Amino acid sequence: MRVLVVGSGGREHALAWKIASSDAVEALHAVPGSDAMQGLATCHPDVKAMDLDAIVALARSEASDLVVVGPEDPLAAGLSDRLREAGIAVFGPSAAAAQLEASKAFAKEFMARHAIPTADFRVFEDFDAARAHVLALDGVCVVKADGLAAGKGVAVCGEPEGAVAALTEMMRDRRFGEAGARVVIEERLEGEEASYYAITDGTRVTTLAAAQDHKRALDGDRGENTGGMGAVAPAPVVTEAVEKRLLEEVVHPAIAGMVADGTPYTGVLYVGLMIDRTGAPRVVEFNVRFGDPETQPLMLGLDGDLVPLLHGAATGGLGNATPVGFRGTAVCVVLASDGYPRSYPTGRAISGLAAAADQPGVEVFHAGTRRAANGGFETAGGRVLGVTARGENIEEARRRAYAACDEIHFEGMHLRRDIAERVLAG
Repeated sequence: MRVLVVGSGGREHALAWKIASSDAVEALHAVPGSDAMQGLATCHPDVKAMDLDAIVALARSEASDLVVVGPEDPLAAGLSDRLREAGIAVFGPSAAAAQLEASKAFAKEFMARHAIPTADFRVFEDFDAARAHVLALDGVCVVKADGLAAGKGVAVCGEPEGAVAALTEMMRDRRFGEAGARVVIEERLEGEEASYYAITDGTRVTTLAAAQDHKRALDGDRGENTGGMGAVAPAPVVTEAVEKRLLEEVVHPAIAGMVADGTPYTGVLYVGLMIDRTGAPRVVEFNVRFGDPETQPLMLGLDGDLVPLLHGAATGGLGNATPVGFRGTAVCVVLASDGYPRSYPTGRAISGLAAAADQPGVEVFHAGTRRAANGGFETAGGRVLGVTARGENIEEARRRAYAACDEIHFEGMHLRRDIAERVLAG
């Protein structure tokens, strides 16, 4: 099978790493890919992830049997539709179905329509009306930019000043561009967060291990929301009983609801969850692609061949694919540039990558790096590396991940030191 991966970050590096291990794959390409992915795939840095025409042309010229789309932006722009029109199998939903992530308001209205449990919400396009609403809630709420904001357009607020500041950034200052022209203001849920992954061909569903992301920038879940500072898989909070409820109350109704609405969903459905003390799941958000950085520990721990699942979902043949399991536990720790998730420097030399990769059970996935003039790597993004380790249990995986992190250095490097700590504490 000839496979093309779209994207260039840590998620795509991890997907390429897993796909390349499949006996079914004879050729792997990536657009644009990255310098770190060169050893796994033939990269095409001249083709950008949002250049839909060029991606379709490349998939044709390379006789791709399957295209796997990593990021959400090309999905929302209709890349899957274009590839399907060209007769090319693609893992990822249509633009119409991708509205589940591209518009928070669309997703909330979809959940209300199909009785999927989620937080109470209201949608606003007028700043003054939104401000009055958060003040009426005494600032205890979640403020979300309606559109795509690379996972950063969410503010969890606990007092009026913070809520108004979040609205001002989104709606007036347009920190996230047009994504913040409309906002969703939600009830603030309590419980444990988890990320659940369901692969579907539109009717059948197979699931992967649940993961737990760490969104805040600083230890103790302090600081701003980021795209994710680390993750652990599987997430113990998703017990067998919770998973049963999750499938019955969320996943199957969502897949059936998309069919009923005339927008069948294929690909991976990421369900961001809050699970309360009784085990009741409520949806925080839907994403229409694999999460980042959760994909890194998911791929490292998966036991089995992922490619037949991806191809089965893309072609309507998921029922013929063998489900995958999970071995032990995997932990990912993100090494970020100082200033992230806001402005940050680039071009800083990275040392210790080889020593980190030599640690047992460790893979280092590159999220924002590039080759330096001396042949090494330097920083090229806010989230720079996803240092990921597998172990027989959480303690071992976490110890290995942090031992590898301690081998790596670049100026201004920062990381959370408490990834998976809450899981470990039980």
